[in-house]
Amino acid sequence: MAKKSSYTGADIQVLEGLEPVRKRPAMYIGGTDSAGYHHLLWEIVDNSVDEVINGYASEVRVTVHKDGRSVTVVDDGRGIPVDIMPKYKKSALEIILTTLHAGGKFEQGNYIHSGGLHGVGSSVVNALSKSLVMEVKRDGKRFTQSYARGKPLGPLKTVGPARGTGTSTFFSPDPEIFGEKLRFDAALIRDRLEAKSYLHKGMTVVFRDETQSPPVEETFKHDGGIAEYLPKLVESRGKATVPQQNAYFYVQRDNGTRLEAAMVWTEATDEHIRSYVNGIPTPAGGTHEAGLRSGVVKAVRNYIETHGLTPKGVTLTAEDIREGMVAVLSMYVVEPQFQGQTKSRLNNPEAAAQVENVFRPALEKWLNDNKSVAEAIVARIVLAARAREASRAASQAVTRKSAVSHRLNLPGKLADCASTDPASSELFIVEGDSAGGSAKQGRDRMTQAILPLRGKVLNAEQASTDKVASNKELQDIVSALGCGIGADIDLSKLRYGKIFLLMDADSDGHHIATLLLTFFYRHLRPLIENGMVFIAQPPLFRIDIGKNTYWALDEADRDRLIAQNAKGNAKPNVMRFKGLGEMQPEELQRTTLDPKRRRALRVVIDNPLETDRTINDLLGKDVSARFRFIMERAADVQELDV
Repeated sequence: MAKKSSYTGADIQVLEGLEPVRKRPAMYIGGTDSAGYHHLLWEIVDNSVDEVINGYASEVRVTVHKDGRSVTVVDDGRGIPVDIMPKYKKSALEIILTTLHAGGKFEQGNYIHSGGLHGVGSSVVNALSKSLVMEVKRDGKRFTQSYARGKPLGPLKTVGPARGTGTSTFFSPDPEIFGEKLRFDAALIRDRLEAKSYLHKGMTVVFRDETQSPPVEETFKHDGGIAEYLPKLVESRGKATVPQQNAYFYVQRDNGTRLEAAMVWTEATDEHIRSYVNGIPTPAGGTHEAGLRSGVVKAVRNYIETHGLTPKGVTLTAEDIREGMVAVLSMYVVEPQFQGQTKSRLNNPEAAAQVENVFRPALEKWLNDNKSVAEAIVARIVLAARAREASRAASQAVTRKSAVSHRLNLPGKLADCASTDPASSELFIVEGDSAGGSAKQGRDRMTQAILPLRGKVLNAEQASTDKVASNKELQDIVSALGCGIGADIDLSKLRYGKIFLLMDADSDGHHIATLLLTFFYRHLRPLIENGMVFIAQPPLFRIDIGKNTYWALDEADRDRLIAQNAKGNAKPNVMRFKGLGEMQPEELQRTTLDPKRRRALRVVIDNPLETDRTINDLLGKDVSARFRFIMERAADVQELDV
């Protein structure tokens, strides 16, 4: 193909009127896909909502017609001006619908707050519609004018008297621009309109879907505003987004900076903010969202520092603080600077400080007024920080392969049970090989598995994640459980419904149990939270009185049993077990393994924040806390078991 040799003024093309819109629609609505198709409706709806925001209307009605290709939007606002503009010798309505950058929102006198300030919304919709019909009620009359692809089909007509005021817009997007397949999504429109009813207290939104048979009509009106919207938003995000506490934070400010916001922390692992500016969704965020994020972080940090809740051994990042946060923010800006005509992002630099200055002090006061909720939130944040710092290398090294490989990749010293049903299977983690031998002989081979450990296990509170991942004893535990570790834990792959820590009933046994509990709390916490971890209670003493045998957990239990049962001249014969290995398999089975007769303590977390602090004090790298603990309780020690 030959190239044109000259480039002159004759080659310059000037697009007039609405021609630029039809030539390059993506510049105005983002694209000609379904999102662009619906953007036409949002522009018209936002014009009606602007009347509500500024106090001129109270109701907006939206109808999707039977063909799914046309809609009508009606409001009870002032009605678009229809008087003749002398400069153009046309009605104001026609100028607005046929001229880019023509509208009543450039001067603040008409609209204090508005979602559309570029003056291109209605004219763009007109340009990209196969058909558009406007009806205006004002000055006691009803006016109408029809258009096709941006051009009027005739002059503005007066068609009779009218009661009240308002504007009605019917339009059908042009298939020459959008193709023949696109239709309006009634469910999407319904959800968007319902959201708007939450954003603007007192506004009534009526949605009619004529694509269904019979037609369905719904009315939305939420006087509670965003405070009502947040719980619905949390619920809509699914089971993973469960509120951590049944306490929602809410703030509203109408003087100076006009905004409304609500938030809650959930059990989700991500943050979710739904933001609006002058009623317009801003899915790409912007400076107002940045202000909210900053306000949350600063308020929580101030609360933690003021109340001395700073955790040891972990640094809280902004992401940790906001993890699980779900928030709704609605802000009103006099002259919003949106990114592009689609208004997906707010660029006003002053908005960040305005939101933060309202949100931060209000949230900090709320935390101080709700201390039990605040401490639970801080505990959740600390847990998020520790989970973040746990390396994925640990989980990748020990994740279960598949349900099919039930017997594969298990520790060699694990005496597994025959059952493959986790509901009936139990794992006993036992201190020492000798105790493991007795437990193996005394267990129920069908439902009880035994995993012996050698010596003291690694202190997971002080060890690096890599060291935890490479520790053979801890690897064996996670391999036996089969559910993975850390952030990738999957309880559906857990091989045992109950896990028992079976240690000697002495100080060494208590120490090992504490180390194991620390490992479970830091790396396998869902097992504790779901009530699956137990501390077995083997006896420390065997007491024979005549033909009867009693088992005592400790000295106090021993003395009580003797006082109750050694009557007359009966002399009790007391035997103290130095360890589980001294117990006969039958004795261990009868006292500790048999579900009908054993005693065990279920491990629970009553106060996550206090639990985190206690573990860090007793097992962390800072020895000063342990020194204080020992010195404060030294006077209470009657007998030291060494």
